[in-house]
Amino acid sequence: MLGFLWSRISGLDSPVRLTRAEATRRVLSLELNKDRNVERMHENGINALDIEPVEGRYMLSGGSDGIIVIYDLENLSKKPSYTCRALCKVGKGHPDVHKFSVETVHWYPHDTGIFTSSSFDKTLKIWDTNSLKLAEVFQFDGTVYSHHISPLATKHSLIAVGTKNPKVQLCDLKSGSCSHILQGHRGEVLSVCWSPRYDFILATASADSRVKLWDVRKATGCLLTLDQYNGEKSKSSSEAANTAHNGRVNGLCFTSDGLHLLTLGTDNRMRLWNSATGENTLVNYGKVSNNSRKCVKFTVSAGCNPDFAFVPVDSTIVVYTIYTGEKISVLKGHYSDVDCCVFQPQYQDLYSGGKDCDVLAWVPAMREPVPVDDAESSKSQAHIHPDFQDAWSSSDEDS
Repeated sequence: MLGFLWSRISGLDSPVRLTRAEATRRVLSLELNKDRNVERMHENGINALDIEPVEGRYMLSGGSDGIIVIYDLENLSKKPSYTCRALCKVGKGHPDVHKFSVETVHWYPHDTGIFTSSSFDKTLKIWDTNSLKLAEVFQFDGTVYSHHISPLATKHSLIAVGTKNPKVQLCDLKSGSCSHILQGHRGEVLSVCWSPRYDFILATASADSRVKLWDVRKATGCLLTLDQYNGEKSKSSSEAANTAHNGRVNGLCFTSDGLHLLTLGTDNRMRLWNSATGENTLVNYGKVSNNSRKCVKFTVSAGCNPDFAFVPVDSTIVVYTIYTGEKISVLKGHYSDVDCCVFQPQYQDLYSGGKDCDVLAWVPAMREPVPVDDAESSKSQAHIHPDFQDAWSSSDEDS
């Protein structure tokens, strides 16, 4: 650390390098924080979490019980041990509560005054945070598996929605209607994700084993269909060509810079793709157990070098280096399957939710001073010239 500080003061390194080094150290030391509890509010499993990007202070959770909860992650008590309290919730008594399991919750990226939720009750709901009242409701023909809002779009306000219908729906917040339909998948759309680099680029994953990249400005729409074989499979097996996985694809996540895309499939594989060319980078992550019938909410780090992926696997969260595929650590603490996790880049904290109804906080381990053994200390004092030895005694303190 002192070396980084000196290099920064001397102008040999940019301030960003020190920030990345410390952020990386913190992620590598993530552990379950027993002093930070998240108030238990759900009666059934937790399917989705999201932390607003404006302050990084408020977190949404959506559960199998249809309940939505807003938490305050700030330590207002300033004590080492504290509980993240629930500020409010859309519970069973609320007139507009979801009838079935909430699958996705998402903050509006530019303002904490709005958040969105989608559910197996075939609806996408837009909420006013302050009043907890509905601003808009979008109704669909099939079960809603996933939705996502572009984190950087200023020229459009489209929400991408993946449903049991193979057609991807784009809902416009300004007009209150489904303005676009993207056709190309042959099975239910399990996951959707906007690029954090280009505000018109969308990735979709389906039960048909395919992952598609779209430019929503174009009439044709589909830019690329990702091929796990990079076009090297024979033309005779065209049915197997242009598939991203050998099973259902139910997880999508762009890297923080938007240059690569991570996908998860029920073939127990995770793959890394070049988002510009659609090339499979062939990074080997080993077996990534995944038997979920729904969307798997995994996440990636931001501001680290190297970057990391946090993937729910059974009752654990496995941490991988994105570009080498190395398994760094396995975070254990849940009593049942983990369904979702979300990364807080401001403090390098990680929050996870699972079927055990708990939200757990994973935080960087604190640096502790190395204890000095008394025998070693006295031994070192014996080699010091008498004039420089410690002459302190308890009698000085009494005086």
